[in-house]
Amino acid sequence: MSLFNVYPLFDITPVSAKDIYVYDDKNVEYLDLYGGHAVISIGHSHPKYVSAISNQVEKLGFYSNAIQNPLQVELADKLEALSGCKDYQLFLCNSGAEANENALKLASFHNGKQKVLAFKNSFHGRTSAAVAATDNPKIVAPINAQQKVDFVELGDLDTVETILKQNETCAVIVEFIQGVGGLDQSTTEFYQGLEQLCKQYNTAFIADEVQSGFGRTGDFFAFQKHNITPDIISIAKGMGNGFPVGGILIHPSIEASFGLLGTTFGGNHLACAATLSVLDVLEDEKLMQNAKNIADYFQEKAKGLPNLKSIKGRGLMIGLEFDFPIAELRKKLIFDHHIFTGSATNPNLIRILPPLTIQKKHIDVFFEALENELKKK
Repeated sequence: MSLFNVYPLFDITPVSAKDIYVYDDKNVEYLDLYGGHAVISIGHSHPKYVSAISNQVEKLGFYSNAIQNPLQVELADKLEALSGCKDYQLFLCNSGAEANENALKLASFHNGKQKVLAFKNSFHGRTSAAVAATDNPKIVAPINAQQKVDFVELGDLDTVETILKQNETCAVIVEFIQGVGGLDQSTTEFYQGLEQLCKQYNTAFIADEVQSGFGRTGDFFAFQKHNITPDIISIAKGMGNGFPVGGILIHPSIEASFGLLGTTFGGNHLACAATLSVLDVLEDEKLMQNAKNIADYFQEKAKGLPNLKSIKGRGLMIGLEFDFPIAELRKKLIFDHHIFTGSATNPNLIRILPPLTIQKKHIDVFFEALENELKKK
């Protein structure tokens, strides 16, 4: 049987990894500045992470959500303490797309409306409503297109209000730093205005923190810089450091009822053990502060790079936008310098989403390679 060919693949086969490095089947060492789409938050094969999963699987790897699971309660308490999101409720699932799917479904249950408002260049996942709220017609199948979604330019409060006034929109969903779309973000004034309009027109405000959450921006969540309180916060990617985990944090104003949401694998014992170890390491190793420190260093190193238009993003969700397409540059970095980086829908943008354990010496290696290649242009 062949694999369903949906991904263009680099001819590299990783077989092991440690902290910031990945090793292939030829024992070549790669510097990982992409973390597998921002998934690796505390470094590959962190000993506390390995120990937590190993110890848990020896005892109990899985049972259904029809029984008590104290690990879920422990996780909810730890997440509340570290994130500062007091009194929210936690629902666990398995991925970012599933988190956003449940967020949109819950919003519609809550206020009885059926349309969604999303923003241009957004990416929220590949499932039914999540992909409909993603601004990429190429990945929206006809069955997904039945969902009713309005797309608005990021920053355009007037159009948002015009749409919300019609009283048909169940949710506004926004990435506070767009991921796949190219690390664009708007102003505090815009985000606070968005929150106010959602309250005014009885619309759920969903913060998509799938990529930016769990400390990547230097704050626990990207929205926290703007002093707002979302109704629902979607999380995934870095929360499991590679173990498939997702979830939503739900404001106490939204009430639960039996059967409202459900999952087979979500919040299983291994998922909880993985996420608890991530939270412990984030706290113990002060990785959010490290994200801020390394981001400052990165920005200083980037100044004066030839052909650089702008530095985008925040914390370790950061990118370099050049005045030329970077596809060939990325290939040079990976094959000649053995450095993983990421791309975006903006063809001129290199995305950097490394483990939060990254150090200045790793940034130095990247910029030495980058400057080397830019000299050749």
